[in-house]
Amino acid sequence: MKKILFLASGTGSNFSASIEYIQKIKLDVEILGLICNKKEAKVLEKAKNFGIKIFLIESKENPNYDLELKNLVMKLNPDLIVLAGYMKILSGEFIFGIKNKIINIHPSLLPSFQGIKSIEKAFDYGVKFTGCTVHFVEEEIDSGAIILQSVVEILPKMNITELTEIIHQEEHKILPLAIEYFCKDRLLIEGRKVSIIHD
Repeated sequence: MKKILFLASGTGSNFSASIEYIQKIKLDVEILGLICNKKEAKVLEKAKNFGIKIFLIESKENPNYDLELKNLVMKLNPDLIVLAGYMKILSGEFIFGIKNKIINIHPSLLPSFQGIKSIEKAFDYGVKFTGCTVHFVEEEIDSGAIILQSVVEILPKMNITELTEIIHQEEHKILPLAIEYFCKDRLLIEGRKVSIIHD
């Protein structure tokens, strides 16, 4: 049984979608809890409703944040760390040594439009297709090996609000799938290439 730890900072839509999927398919995992770095984040209420343990380590004006986070994660010892809208960059020291154990959801087709405001960047650039990516986390931002991607077409009369909503809907599909594949040992990692092992 794999042990999963979630990190989230925002509304918790990807967190909720993942928990609901895990429950729906009865995935044989232990959810260790949710780490959040913002006391006002809406995801905290969602975790409470699911009965999931909450760990609040505020990052704002906290010089010991990185150390506190690292110590807690080492104590919990998860098999998989899921960044589900975690709006804080993890330090290289934190990531080092747990490569291929941290996954993140990003709202673009990586390696295009890395970093923040990716949906806006793709929309303003005028690309015809964008989407979202689940990838392993490495020291460099949005640079880890790609696990899953979902493509979204930007239609001529589509506005940024509509595009954002569609991309979020796709995120809610592929992040839970990536969690399932990881926990069922269905990810074959060879350098930068990740393949899905079929049942």
